[in-house]
Amino acid sequence: MKRIIATDKAPQAIGPYSQAVEVNGTLYISGQVPLDPATMKVVEGGIQEQTQQVMKNIGAILEAAGYSFEDVVKSTCLLSDMANFKPMNEVYGSYYTQNPPARAAFAVKELPLGVLVEIETIAVKA
Repeated sequence: MKRIIATDKAPQAIGPYSQAVEVNGTLYISGQVPLDPATMKVVEGGIQEQTQQVMKNIGAILEAAGYSFEDVVKSTCLLSDMANFKPMNEVYGSYYTQNPPARAAFAVKELPLGVLVEIETIAVKA
């Protein structure tokens, strides 16, 4: 059975998609961009501040669905510039200090709202 996850502690969808969908103990979190859920504006600062907000948004969705960062099995990180990989990785890694998930990271031509980073996440209840 499919369960739609929505929380006001993460940015509302800016298109025809759900914040997350859970199916059979697997949670699929849509790509999160660095929007402050209270203002729906991109947070100020560079890649580290933007990555921090993205991870907060992911954490809020995980919590709303009854999951945690420990349940994350796969992330896909989209960057506007691979020069931002190292500082993004520093912030990202602080959320996965043990048994980090599988991950892919790509540079893309551009991201929604001109942001520097977007991260999608898959979590599983073991």
